[in-house]
Amino acid sequence: MSFAMPQADEAIDPKLFRQLLGCFPTGVAVVTTCNADGSPAGLTCNSFSSVSLEPPLVLFSLRKASSLLPTFVESGAFAINILSQSQDALSGRFASSRIADKFKSVAWRRGPLGTPLVDDCLASFECSVHARHEAGDHVIFIGEVRHMTPGCSDHALVFYKGAYMMLAESLRKLVVDGKLGTADIDEAYRALYGTLLRLACERATDAEVDAIEAAVDGIEKHQDVGALPQRIDAMASFFSSIAQAGHNEALRLMAQTMTAVLRERMTHVIPAHPRPDVFPLRRKVVQRLRARDADGAAGALDELIFVLRKGDGAQLAS
Repeated sequence: MSFAMPQADEAIDPKLFRQLLGCFPTGVAVVTTCNADGSPAGLTCNSFSSVSLEPPLVLFSLRKASSLLPTFVESGAFAINILSQSQDALSGRFASSRIADKFKSVAWRRGPLGTPLVDDCLASFECSVHARHEAGDHVIFIGEVRHMTPGCSDHALVFYKGAYMMLAESLRKLVVDGKLGTADIDEAYRALYGTLLRLACERATDAEVDAIEAAVDGIEKHQDVGALPQRIDAMASFFSSIAQAGHNEALRLMAQTMTAVLRERMTHVIPAHPRPDVFPLRRKVVQRLRARDADGAAGALDELIFVLRKGDGAQLAS
């Protein structure tokens, strides 16, 4: 079977590429080695992967811009320490460029190859360097496992769509159990998306505003009783598009968590009823955004939330 090749490659948007890669959940590990003087060095990594069973090979990749690249290149060994969900603070510590001594107050020991093994991990693999390969802006390190150590029986720390899945799962449970109050959720939406709308008035491109309006079109299109899944998708797209238009990575990650909350409430807690009466209010949000009226856009969102809450007991995402 033959396939027609495209005439020209489509340009890949780096931000979208990173965002879509985040759809694949990964574990989180701290990769460690030793400096020339024998002192420990390490960083947080979610590019760890198995390669081969015979021989036992694993890999991780490291940015060429990383200050630790020379250390890993010069060392003949490294260790992969797989973190548990109770070690999220360690993940942040070893990922921070502001912390000079990553190992200060961290419990660790040296393995048989001399590499630092972090205590209380799910598992540790001590490896000799089998091969290195340059690949774009990263260097791939392939290691042959020489020693491995099982650890605690906790759940793994999982990274998903730019956030720790542990946090997202905890929020989902609170929603499903009815322990996340409606007033608190409304307040969170006003604060988070009001700020994002204000930023979007300054930073959004016309195409990004078009995407928000397209999501509004989708909400209005799927108003049948049996169209709840499509309406949920359109609502999620509405808020996600606002987050994208705000061009603030930290707030966008927070918005992803709020989108998870929205989906859970609409699916399992309070299935949203069609509300054609609020169509003009969402349109007003888009209109004020197109006019680059920050106060007007945030005010329109407040009005939308108020009317939805006043109209019935359903959530704001009706």
